[in-house]
Amino acid sequence: MSRNFVFVLILVYLVVAIFSFISLLNQNFKTISKNKALENKILETQLQIKNQELQYLKKQIHPHFLFNTLNTIYGFALKQSEDTPEIILKLSNLLDYILYQVNKPKVSLKEEIAHIKEYIELEKIRFQDTLKVSFIADEIPESIQISPMLLIPFVENAFKHGNLIDGFLNTEIVIRFSNDNLKFTIKNTTIQNEATKENYGIGLKNIKKRLDILYIDNYTLNISEFEGWYNVNLNVLNLKAN
Repeated sequence: MSRNFVFVLILVYLVVAIFSFISLLNQNFKTISKNKALENKILETQLQIKNQELQYLKKQIHPHFLFNTLNTIYGFALKQSEDTPEIILKLSNLLDYILYQVNKPKVSLKEEIAHIKEYIELEKIRFQDTLKVSFIADEIPESIQISPMLLIPFVENAFKHGNLIDGFLNTEIVIRFSNDNLKFTIKNTTIQNEATKENYGIGLKNIKKRLDILYIDNYTLNISEFEGWYNVNLNVLNLKAN
């Protein structure tokens, strides 16, 4: 009986230990599941915030361009210029890209370049004979894609904050693509002052936020000012991987 009692006691302890272990294991599993669900919810919320921020930053092309272009069209219409329909068509194409294509996660780099050209043509009409633009771009394969409106804000900044020197606003744009890497360079004549620097800073801050979200660790952005020129050099690496 003594041996049976010891055996029963050990058996009871063993059963209690097994149930306690199972209970702790179950509780631990529930805790892990709750933590995982909470982590997923936090990640989902962060992703939504990032997407909302990205959509906002994409649409930061300044409305002054639209107003100025509409005023230009109005002036041409009053003069009954033959160029008016072409201007309206270019503006329509650009607005379609800005308002609708911008919602896509990626667009063809070739398409972005085409709209940069349309943007430049509209600015040439607005500036008349006071704008000189040099534009060089490699032939880009149709399959290469980037985030929409990634380059146009730099072009907009050049026209918005650039200054006429000796009667002309000079702008030079070079777009190179090789080995899956994009090299974008833009420079414009400028007379820097504190107000201009501040305005430049606001626009560039938005662009940098987008680049950090989309191409973190895969881009370099260098900005400098030298002898009356404002220079921007952007390199985006491994485009196919992003």
